[in-house]
Amino acid sequence: MPDKIKLKIGTRGSKLALAQSEWIKVEITARHPDVQVELVRIKTKGDKILDSPLSKIGGKGLFVKEIEEALLRKDVDLAVHSIKDVPSELPDGLYLPVFPKREDPRDAFISMDYNSIEGLPKGAAIGTGSLRRSAQLLHLRPDLDLVSLRGNVDTRIRRMQSGDLQAIILAAAGLKRLGLSSKIRHTFAVDEFLPAIGQGALGLELRKDDERVLILLGFLNHKPTELTIKAERAFLKRLEGGCQVPIAGHGTLEGDYIILDGLVAELDGSRIIRDRVKGSKDQPEEIGFILAERLLSSGADRILKRIYGL
Repeated sequence: MPDKIKLKIGTRGSKLALAQSEWIKVEITARHPDVQVELVRIKTKGDKILDSPLSKIGGKGLFVKEIEEALLRKDVDLAVHSIKDVPSELPDGLYLPVFPKREDPRDAFISMDYNSIEGLPKGAAIGTGSLRRSAQLLHLRPDLDLVSLRGNVDTRIRRMQSGDLQAIILAAAGLKRLGLSSKIRHTFAVDEFLPAIGQGALGLELRKDDERVLILLGFLNHKPTELTIKAERAFLKRLEGGCQVPIAGHGTLEGDYIILDGLVAELDGSRIIRDRVKGSKDQPEEIGFILAERLLSSGADRILKRIYGL
C-alpha cells in the first residue's frame, strides 16, 4: 500500500484555535481518507503578551507571524487563521486561497445579570480588548466603564463571573464553535454594532508554490465567503487598519451584488463615520476601496491621522 499523504496544520494553541483547526482536519480526512493530518501548535506574540491591550503592543500580525514563518520554513503545510487576525498584507510566497463557510459574524453580549447593553446600570463595568467594540459601546452608552480584557474565551468569561465585570462582549462565532452558545444573552444586529473585518470567517494560508495542498483543500472554499471577505479586506487595506484603530466592516452577498458596510470611529465613540456601498460581486476589492475612499473623504482621514499620530 502507498504511504498516506501527510499534512501539517499550523495553529495557535488556544482552545478556540484548536477547535477551528480540528474542524478543518475532520473535513479534510472525511474528503480524503488517504490524507493524514497533524495539528502543530505554534505560540504567537499575541499569545505570549497577555497583560497589555493589543492596541498598545503595536505591529500587525500579532497572532499569525510565527505561524507564517513556520509555513515559509516548510515546518507546516498550511495555516488555519481567524481572518480578523490576518493583516491585509501577506508575506512574499504566501497567499489565502481558501475561505471555508463563515460562521455567525456578529458580536455577542454576555452577562450574569443583564440581558442587553440598555439594561446595564449607569457606570457598569464592561470588558473588551477591542478598540472597535469600545468605540461602538461608548457611542451607545457613554456612561459605561470600559475595562481592557485579554485572554482566551474561558478566561474572559471567568473574569466576568468573578464579579468585577457586569458584562463582556465576544464574537458569537467563537462561542458557537466552543459549544458556549448558551452563554449569549443578546446578539447584536450588524446594523447596530458592526463586526470586525472578517469576523466569524476562517482563512487557509498556503505557500504559493505548493499546488498539491491547494488541490487537496479547494473543496473547502465557500465562494460567498471568499467574495465578501475580499471586499472587507480591501476596505481594511486602503485604511491601513490594524488593532490600534476602531475600524469595522461587514459584507453580504445578495444575488450578483456585494453590499459592504464600514465605519471608522473616534476612540471615545463621540463620532462614528459609517457608510455602505453596493457593487458587482465580480469586483470585491474595488467595492472595498470605494467604501474606504468615501469614509476618508467624510472625515475618517482626520480621525485616523490623530490615532496614528501623524
